[in-house]
Amino acid sequence: MLERVIEAYLTKKIKELNGRAYKWNSPGNVGVPDRIVMLPEARLAFVELKATGKKPTAMQEVQHRRIRDLGFQVFVLDSKTAVDEFLQVIGGGAE
Repeated sequence: MLERVIEAYLTKKIKELNGRAYKWNSPGNVGVPDRIVMLPEARLAFVELKATGKKPTAMQEVQHRRIRDLGFQVFVLDSKTAVDEFLQVIGGGAE
Protein backbone atom coordinates (compact mmCIF):
# COMPACT_ATOMS: atom_id res chain seq x y z
CA MET A 1 0.00 0.00 0.00
CA LEU A 2 1.28 3.46 -0.88
CA GLU A 3 2.34 5.89 1.85
CA ARG A 4 -0.04 8.59 0.63
CA VAL A 5 -3.02 6.21 0.92
CA ILE A 6 -2.12 5.38 4.51
CA GLU A 7 -1.55 9.07 5.28
CA ALA A 8 -4.96 10.00 3.87
CA TYR A 9 -6.58 7.26 5.98
CA LEU A 10 -4.78 8.50 9.12
CA THR A 11 -5.82 12.11 8.61
CA LYS A 12 -9.43 11.08 7.93
CA LYS A 13 -9.60 8.98 11.12
CA ILE A 14 -8.01 11.71 13.24
CA LYS A 15 -10.44 14.31 11.87
CA GLU A 16 -13.36 11.99 12.75
CA LEU A 17 -12.07 12.02 16.34
CA ASN A 18 -12.00 15.85 16.40
CA GLY A 19 -8.22 15.81 16.38
CA ARG A 20 -5.48 17.28 14.23
CA ALA A 21 -2.77 15.55 12.21
CA TYR A 22 -0.43 18.36 11.27
CA LYS A 23 2.10 17.75 8.51
CA TRP A 24 5.52 18.38 10.02
CA ASN A 25 8.38 19.91 8.08
CA SER A 26 11.29 21.12 10.19
CA PRO A 27 13.94 22.86 8.08
CA GLY A 28 17.43 21.82 9.11
CA ASN A 29 16.14 18.67 10.83
CA VAL A 30 16.13 15.90 8.26
CA GLY A 31 14.20 12.80 9.29
CA VAL A 32 11.54 14.23 11.58
CA PRO A 33 8.25 12.25 11.58
CA ASP A 34 5.64 13.09 8.94
CA ARG A 35 2.79 14.08 11.26
CA ILE A 36 2.18 15.49 14.71
CA VAL A 37 -1.11 13.99 15.88
CA MET A 38 -3.14 15.76 18.55
CA LEU A 39 -6.36 14.42 20.02
CA PRO A 40 -8.71 15.77 22.69
CA GLU A 41 -7.61 15.39 26.31
CA ALA A 42 -4.02 16.41 25.48
CA ARG A 43 -3.10 13.21 23.65
CA LEU A 44 -0.11 13.81 21.38
CA ALA A 45 2.03 11.52 19.24
CA PHE A 46 4.45 11.77 16.36
CA VAL A 47 3.76 9.56 13.33
CA GLU A 48 6.10 8.36 10.61
CA LEU A 49 4.23 7.00 7.62
CA LYS A 50 5.72 4.39 5.30
CA ALA A 51 4.57 2.37 2.33
CA THR A 52 3.70 -1.17 3.40
CA GLY A 53 6.84 -3.09 4.29
CA LYS A 54 9.16 -0.07 4.20
CA LYS A 55 11.30 0.90 7.20
CA PRO A 56 12.51 4.27 8.51
CA THR A 57 15.87 5.53 7.29
CA ALA A 58 18.84 5.75 9.63
CA MET A 59 18.33 9.51 10.02
CA GLN A 60 14.64 9.01 10.78
CA GLU A 61 15.59 6.49 13.47
CA VAL A 62 17.94 9.08 15.01
CA GLN A 63 15.18 11.69 15.08
CA HIS A 64 12.67 9.19 16.50
CA ARG A 65 15.11 8.33 19.30
CA ARG A 66 15.65 12.02 20.10
CA ILE A 67 11.89 12.58 20.35
CA ARG A 68 11.38 9.46 22.46
CA ASP A 69 14.22 10.55 24.76
CA LEU A 70 12.12 13.64 25.50
CA GLY A 71 9.26 11.40 26.60
CA PHE A 72 7.05 11.54 23.50
CA GLN A 73 5.68 8.61 21.56
CA VAL A 74 6.72 8.00 17.94
CA PHE A 75 4.80 5.50 15.83
CA VAL A 76 5.77 4.08 12.44
CA LEU A 77 2.65 3.14 10.46
CA ASP A 78 2.72 1.21 7.18
CA SER A 79 -0.90 0.06 6.74
CA LYS A 80 -4.48 0.95 7.53
CA THR A 81 -4.43 -1.81 10.13
CA ALA A 82 -1.42 -0.15 11.77
CA VAL A 83 -3.36 3.14 11.84
CA ASP A 84 -6.29 1.42 13.55
CA GLU A 85 -3.93 -0.18 16.10
CA PHE A 86 -2.29 3.22 16.70
CA LEU A 87 -5.72 4.72 17.43
CA GLN A 88 -6.39 1.98 19.98
CA VAL A 89 -3.05 2.69 21.71
CA ILE A 90 -3.60 6.44 21.99
CA GLY A 91 -7.21 5.96 23.06
CA GLY A 92 -9.01 7.08 19.95
CA GLY A 93 -10.59 3.74 19.14
CA ALA A 94 -11.08 2.34 15.65
CA GLU A 95 -14.12 1.43 13.65
